[in-house]
Amino acid sequence: MVMGVIELDKVRLDIAVRKGYRNWKSQFKEDFGPDTKPSDLSTKTLGLLARGKDMSTFYFFDLIMNLENLGSGFEFDDLAPKDKMAVMDRYLFLLDRIRFEYMKRLGWLQTYPGETFSLVELVIRFDELAPPLQADRPLLRKDHEAYEAFSRMNDFEREEFIRKLIAKVLKGIQSTTL
Repeated sequence: MVMGVIELDKVRLDIAVRKGYRNWKSQFKEDFGPDTKPSDLSTKTLGLLARGKDMSTFYFFDLIMNLENLGSGFEFDDLAPKDKMAVMDRYLFLLDRIRFEYMKRLGWLQTYPGETFSLVELVIRFDELAPPLQADRPLLRKDHEAYEAFSRMNDFEREEFIRKLIAKVLKGIQSTTL
């Protein structure tokens, strides 16, 4: 009996993943699945998602809502306040991972918390994964011009420094044509 339940859960997840990535596949013309990590995304897709505005928000909402069995991203405004907050928490969490990956590709970061997890895992295991990953900070590359100063900063200062780097990345992304 247990084997049947596990198989049923896997089938449900597979259906949710297909639905969640349906609009991603038509927009980005890439293949996405349950194991897709931020590092698997093309730089063009990563850049569009990292902006965190316009349609990129919808793609995140659509993935999250389908995985959490809350409908499609088009129905976000119809969600109960509690569900909206849950979607927003997951969205902001994913958005950070996407932006960290972009910074890693620029050669600014050595590693970032959560890079070994798929986008699907980050959503469906959010309650388990988010607290420790959010408490951790990306590691600046040793060859980054600010590494020496960064290495002497406390956690709060490092958080602030990384947020300023994100702002710098976003300016660069918005000034380029993807």
